[in-house]
Amino acid sequence: MHVHILGICGTFMGGLALLARAMGHKVTGSDANVYPPMSTQLEEQGIELIQGFDPVQLGKEGENQPDVVVIGNAMSRGNPCVEAVLNRGINYTSGPQFLSEYILPDRWVLAVSGTHGKTSTSSMLAWVLEYCGYEPGFLIGGVPQNFGVSARLGHSPFFVVEADEYDSAFFDKRSKFVHYRPRTLVINNLEFDHADIFADLGAIQRQFNHVIRTVPGEGKVIWPAEVEAVKDVIELGCWSEQELFYATSIAGKQAGKGWYANTIAADGHEFEVMFDGESQGILNWDLLGQHNIENAVMAIAAARHVGVLPAQAIEALTQFAPPKRRLELLDTVSGIAVYDDFAHHPTAIATTLQGLRAKVGEADNASGKLIVVLEPRSNTMKSGVHKDTLAASMALADCAFLYQADNIGWDMSANMNHASIPVTVMTEITDIINAVSSLAQSGDTIVIMSNGGFNGIHQKLISALA
Repeated sequence: MHVHILGICGTFMGGLALLARAMGHKVTGSDANVYPPMSTQLEEQGIELIQGFDPVQLGKEGENQPDVVVIGNAMSRGNPCVEAVLNRGINYTSGPQFLSEYILPDRWVLAVSGTHGKTSTSSMLAWVLEYCGYEPGFLIGGVPQNFGVSARLGHSPFFVVEADEYDSAFFDKRSKFVHYRPRTLVINNLEFDHADIFADLGAIQRQFNHVIRTVPGEGKVIWPAEVEAVKDVIELGCWSEQELFYATSIAGKQAGKGWYANTIAADGHEFEVMFDGESQGILNWDLLGQHNIENAVMAIAAARHVGVLPAQAIEALTQFAPPKRRLELLDTVSGIAVYDDFAHHPTAIATTLQGLRAKVGEADNASGKLIVVLEPRSNTMKSGVHKDTLAASMALADCAFLYQADNIGWDMSANMNHASIPVTVMTEITDIINAVSSLAQSGDTIVIMSNGGFNGIHQKLISALA
């Protein structure tokens, strides 16, 4: 077929393009901003990219039209290409539906869901299966460094997918993951997010209930026993086998069953994996933080469902390289470590800083300051849903600099007055760079947090520090 993708440079849609191309389809696509790294990845695979949404890209009516147009969830009515597709009656579908109909049939789908940790956990799971000879396919909302691409078909029935609860398309408001029909479902955690499409936590829980309904009775749902929001979803009905994860080792020992971890190193780089009260081995790796311990145990549990021994999975994870922008050390300049992290929700911010704080040591010690540079960029953040919890999430840092962009609908300075650390709110990227580069000294650690490009601040700050 000729498959044309609207919104192709998004991570999910770009990955879908790679899969369709690998199946032998002709793939073209367009986006409002065609830019690296996704544009480079796609062009290297022979995929034609078009800047903008001029309907001329759809060919003439009845002539040279795509066989199917895959419409990304960022597209809406009024988009010129969307209107042309509807007016001409061109066959169209959503990205998740295309994945479901053309790629996932006859596959053992391992889906990783939850508010936090989806990209990291699905990357870990795909790598464990690869290391153990399973040659899985995958579609991940990031670029796992062990693979260098965000998606591939694989050479086995096993397919790992990052299972996002965001909606599928303007014409399909179901969560993406409802389409995937997993045999192995991981639920990492569950909090309120995506305030632009969900009215409250209950609306998100209904979507999770929908995906649980699609897991076969012989399938498995792996979920965190101590997260009430997930427990409430399970109580709505679960017809599959279940395995529980306990975030605290004490709770795991008390339960006498399920998965938990005994932390050995405070920063999370070494821990013991436990299942049903028995040690499965010790993992010593380069990643930090309690959140990554939890992600790893979830990945190990999911891999066990398809036959991977936990000891093998632990061995695989010693060679795991995290996805780009997941607490990625960009550079060390003049003795100052600069990290890039995708965290954009207060819980993710807090857990990331917890791992870094354990690594660099207590505040005000000789090892240097922990400095946060944060852009509240997600729709939920910009709307102010988390404005009352943001300050507390940064408490483990020594100080923080926040970027107040024009499209943020609340006064960040007013909400930072009660912060336990010095927080400076600025409206210009240049001012942040000047302030941080003047403050930072050898031995300090800077972590830049955003789920977007942050106006290129990363390299600009590194240059200023140099």
